[in-house]
Amino acid sequence: MAEFNTLVVRKPCFGLPTGCPECLSAYIYLKFAKIPFHLDFHLNNPHTDQIPYFEFGDCVAYNNEREGIVECLKKDVGVVDLDSGFSTVPEWISTKAILTTWLADALAYELWLGGEGSSAYSIYYSDLPWPLGKILYWKKAHWVKLKHGITNDKAEVKKEEIYERANSGYDALSTYLGEQNYLHENRPSSLDAIFLAHGLVVLQTLPESSVLRIKFSEHANLVRYVQQRQTEILEAAPSPSSVPQFHAGSSSYASRSQSGSKPKNKPKKEKSQEEKTFKRKAKYFVVAQLVAVVVFLTLMTTYDDAELELDDGGLDYDE
Repeated sequence: MAEFNTLVVRKPCFGLPTGCPECLSAYIYLKFAKIPFHLDFHLNNPHTDQIPYFEFGDCVAYNNEREGIVECLKKDVGVVDLDSGFSTVPEWISTKAILTTWLADALAYELWLGGEGSSAYSIYYSDLPWPLGKILYWKKAHWVKLKHGITNDKAEVKKEEIYERANSGYDALSTYLGEQNYLHENRPSSLDAIFLAHGLVVLQTLPESSVLRIKFSEHANLVRYVQQRQTEILEAAPSPSSVPQFHAGSSSYASRSQSGSKPKNKPKKEKSQEEKTFKRKAKYFVVAQLVAVVVFLTLMTTYDDAELELDDGGLDYDE
């Protein structure tokens, strides 16, 4: 394929080329398939389900098309189909089901609801203005709750259910992998890309106290698998000062300022009337953002209370 292929992902963090599990699995799949590509980063709409997407020639394959970005790469882009000969094998099908349901659900729960949410915020929203990033984070966390039917009275039950399934999934994968280098027939497939992305995000973005990270770490061969594959195919994630412009301007001030001598302090000058006016307007803007956050939280709380009342005292159609 042409050398100007570009994979657009969410930003690098936690020592990974990208902290987003979907983006990372697409990155790994392309590495397994030995397809040359450039890596670019998208910060404008971190909540969109189009990311990751792959630009090739005048065409683009988005993550929200077909069954995700990997299927688009195989069927639309013409990337090597690493799953050839596997898709009808019962063990391969059941392994894919475990990865895309039990383990995907557990990672989503851990990122958005399992702790303070600092990992998810860093991966998806840390480059946005604080109020906007927090609103989008709370909106996503609320969506995860609705998806799994998590309410205040069912939170602990759902939590135990999610972690039990994840642990069962790890047990099954550990047995299936054994001492092999890959999950099926000792050669890479899309399942390896999905699972390696999952394992890297669990081990490198979640805190050591994370329940999911602890359960994963109890399976020595899974940890070995992730570490070996990481060494083989993942390039060192670019540092914040050396990352390309993230679709921004052409300034390279960050790298220049870090490599050069320490800048001298300029003498202070009295603020002009325009500067004073700008600072006053900036304060009003911050206040307006804070008000928007308060209003959002109030509406979300009201919605949750109404939803719980409906669950507790709703209509019973069996009567």
